[in-house]
Amino acid sequence: MVSNVTSRMMLDQVTSYLSTMIGTLAEHDPDDGDHATPGELRRFLGGLRLLKGVPFSYLVPDSRLLPLESIRFFYLDRAWTDALTQGVLSVGTITTADRAQLEAMYPHIRAEVDQAERVQRRPKDEERLEGAGGTITGFLIRSKLVSGWPNMHVRAYSRDVLPDDALSTVAESHPDRMKVLRLERLAPAVLLALIDGVPEVIHLEEPRQGIQFGVRNAPGDPGDQRRVKVRRTDTGAAVPPVESFTDTNSVTVPFRRNAPGVIDMVQLAGRLRDTAPGAGPALESNEYALQMLRFPYRQVFGDPDEVSGTRFYDLDQFAVKLSVTAWTSTVQAHLRQAQTKSEGQ
Repeated sequence: MVSNVTSRMMLDQVTSYLSTMIGTLAEHDPDDGDHATPGELRRFLGGLRLLKGVPFSYLVPDSRLLPLESIRFFYLDRAWTDALTQGVLSVGTITTADRAQLEAMYPHIRAEVDQAERVQRRPKDEERLEGAGGTITGFLIRSKLVSGWPNMHVRAYSRDVLPDDALSTVAESHPDRMKVLRLERLAPAVLLALIDGVPEVIHLEEPRQGIQFGVRNAPGDPGDQRRVKVRRTDTGAAVPPVESFTDTNSVTVPFRRNAPGVIDMVQLAGRLRDTAPGAGPALESNEYALQMLRFPYRQVFGDPDEVSGTRFYDLDQFAVKLSVTAWTSTVQAHLRQAQTKSEGQ
């Protein structure tokens, strides 16, 4: 008896065979175990899912959609990124059998790309994020903040449990934190962030590196005027009222003649000496530094309980732990020790 073999029968046989062979095609990756998809391809597709290599004009087709000093929050369309992945994979399908093979393997490929997507960015000593990919949200920001602080911190929280002005050392693996899947500057003043899930609160914070000095622009002041809030020289405490600027708790910053933006340090020292409580007849260098200290600021987005209208939060309260006399004695002792060591050589 002669039986006719149809193309449909052949496709069914190929599909059935590939389903049984997937387990034997596994590639061992030293980073994350066995997979049916080659590691290089898997990581490439994971990055593509996070828009790596996608032209910026596809994300923002018109600059008016992201004007200067703006931020735009969004959801990432999974159907769009899946179609992007499938388009890349379809390049290697020539025949009907190739397409049948891809259809049979695609569920496995997608599951493995979901995992690769979540480890594209893995902070040091952080736990590996496992599980299928879910909703991805993110934001684009175009601001001088990005170019001024290229290592700006971005933190996302699934629930609002942290006071807006509290320090945070909670790792991304903490249940209240949400993993940042991608954080990259696309241009000197443009930052893209992708987050694993839908956050309730997002913090943008200046990096905590070294000692920072700075001045501030008080509400209601002209755009070119800056102020320095004074502190007590004996305790480092801010002079009240803390939340506002007055003539008794701040001084205007003088600039050099015909040099906009260049501070007249001598004149500013005189103003700080006359205003800061406890300052001596001459403002010492350490007292000057105390007045000019400015700690990192944090911008909070999505805080449902924020009713004060305060935009920025000064995160640290500086307090003097050492008297000027003790500090001077310590420095002089170290200098004498260094001089003695130098003379001995």
